[in-house]
Amino acid sequence: MTTTFTSPTSNERLAVAQSLGLEPEGLIQAYRLMQTSRLLDDREILLKRQNKIYFQISGAGHEAIQVAAGLIAKPGYDWFYPYYRDRALCLTLGMTPFSMLLQAAGAAADPSSGGRQMPNHWSDPERNIVASSSATGTQFTQSVGCAEGLRFLYPTEDRIVIACSGEGATSEGEFWESINHACLSHAPVIFLIQDNGYAISVPVETQTPGGSISKLVGNFPGLFALEVDGADFVASYRAMRTAAAYCREGHGPVLVHAHCTRPYSHSLADDDRSYRTKREKEDEADRDPLTTFTRFLLDEGLIERTELDRMAREIQDSLYEDSKRALESAPPDPETALLHLYSESIEPTSAAFDTPAEPTGAPRVMLDLINETLKEEMRRNDRMVVFGEDVADCSREGNMCEVKGKGGVFKVTAGLQAEFGSRRCFNSPIAEASIVGRAIGMATVGLKPVVEIQFFDYIWPAMMQIRDELASLRWRSNNGFSSAIVIRVPIGGYFNGAVYHSQCGEVEFTHIPGLRVVFPSNAEDAAGLLRTAIRCDDPVLFLEHKKLYREMYNRSAHPGENFMIPFGKARIAKPGDSLTVITYGAVVQKAVQAALDVEKRNPDKTVEVIDLRTLNPYDWEAIKTSVEKTNRVIVAHEDTLSFGYGAEIVARIADELFTSLDAPVKRVAAMDTWVGYHPALEAKILPQTDDLIRTMDQLIAW
Repeated sequence: MTTTFTSPTSNERLAVAQSLGLEPEGLIQAYRLMQTSRLLDDREILLKRQNKIYFQISGAGHEAIQVAAGLIAKPGYDWFYPYYRDRALCLTLGMTPFSMLLQAAGAAADPSSGGRQMPNHWSDPERNIVASSSATGTQFTQSVGCAEGLRFLYPTEDRIVIACSGEGATSEGEFWESINHACLSHAPVIFLIQDNGYAISVPVETQTPGGSISKLVGNFPGLFALEVDGADFVASYRAMRTAAAYCREGHGPVLVHAHCTRPYSHSLADDDRSYRTKREKEDEADRDPLTTFTRFLLDEGLIERTELDRMAREIQDSLYEDSKRALESAPPDPETALLHLYSESIEPTSAAFDTPAEPTGAPRVMLDLINETLKEEMRRNDRMVVFGEDVADCSREGNMCEVKGKGGVFKVTAGLQAEFGSRRCFNSPIAEASIVGRAIGMATVGLKPVVEIQFFDYIWPAMMQIRDELASLRWRSNNGFSSAIVIRVPIGGYFNGAVYHSQCGEVEFTHIPGLRVVFPSNAEDAAGLLRTAIRCDDPVLFLEHKKLYREMYNRSAHPGENFMIPFGKARIAKPGDSLTVITYGAVVQKAVQAALDVEKRNPDKTVEVIDLRTLNPYDWEAIKTSVEKTNRVIVAHEDTLSFGYGAEIVARIADELFTSLDAPVKRVAAMDTWVGYHPALEAKILPQTDDLIRTMDQLIAW
């Protein structure tokens, strides 16, 4: 059920405020913060109209609930996932008007992003204000992961997380995924939904059934929902204090539905006169939080009109000086465009990650060595957690003594829960965006999540989290925040999995700046590359070919618990002098087999096969050295041919090694269609050894 906090009457408001510990000085300070936020919006609007800044979006009408939220929180202790209207919240938490004006100017000194993000994308590591993006609703799942991470790291403390958005973002699927998991895990998170009635031009009754998000979530088991007039500061403070106390006491998540106003357009790129009537805006103006709070302070004799006028002049004068300084600040140096794309403190391509194998024991398949590597790294790092769909042995722990345990649909994570407990290896709901989003939040506070997406074919719901959130976090926060998670993903065909269990598509991810992409072809490499992925400080997509999990030809003895392979270092799977084949994953063995066939029929020719191992970064020097030696090249991969990963390498060879070529560069890849179920159909669609032989013969004869 939803609890509605009715606003006190004008006769009750002061008594209610005093009962909440809000003395006159505190009320006046709250008013100053609200007024500063509004006047700062007005200052930026003026600067935008003067073409001195490039964008403006305001938080006007939301000041009361935001200041209330900031006052009940503990910056530097609690964590915050704000959205673009949260100016008053961030001011209350300690950010300064000058820092916000630096952001508006896009200055290099902008502490939120160094001029990389638009204004109102708040970020402050000192106060635990996590860098926000422009995507709506993505912060929710991260906030739940953050709350889970805080509880993991500080089990005896009462830290909470506050995640904010407008009511429009509650239409996003990730909002519902986050509510679902917050209730399941009893996460100490407050979802502060600031409802001003519009998502740009779309009114709330078109967004939300019944026009009320608090009514929709009112029956979620484990969720405490509050509804309040977010334009009334005293009522807002009472609601937020209640919500915070509930969370800090360990009862679980809270949703606060705060009804705000929006006196200005969505942004200066919008004109609300095209969809809002004059009468509607006039009626709403009566609820404006600055208007009603001013009236309250004056009516109660807490301040004189002359004092309010003096306060406004002081704020305006200060903002004028701040804006002058911000506009004079230097812009970002264009030469820093690539700075902080990846970690500068840990370099996974360096020699530090090039450690020799120390083989022991009998040869083992790739699945076994991945499993053992996960266990070894969990023993080494007690902050490492593993989760995803079906990865645990048995969620009903009481049954573990009677059952074998699941440990993943391919058994890659078997035994992790049994050894490390449900606190460190656990199942997730079927919600890929939530898996990645929660992992981002956990890593932001210091955990090392290694998550599994059960099949590559189902990774797409997480694409927004991966592309717009995970990969850009370090860069867009100017190295203020990072999230070094590992996403393990079974991928590929050759086992009759059909359309939804066989696809490749790695090129979609190699195109994402800030994301490392790894694709091993054998057991030993899988172990060494996975260890590097876990120990490095960047987000990594670790692709595991399903067909290779139990192949006997690529087995290896255990290479040692410190064996690592640096990213960007290819392996010469087979040396040769007459032709180069550049490939990775399951196609490596097919290329070797094809090369042996060609060499048997052409005794004077030898074929070199390069196993890239990592796709971003990739080993250009190995490619260059081989091509300059052989003068003939094939690039082969299991993904579809057109617009594929191989096209990038082919283009670079043509650009930089053209004079070394004695023949056209060829590609071998899947047909430009989906993978079929029947073996004959699959064999026709995916690249086979015969396809490689045919292409090798063409180039050898050129």
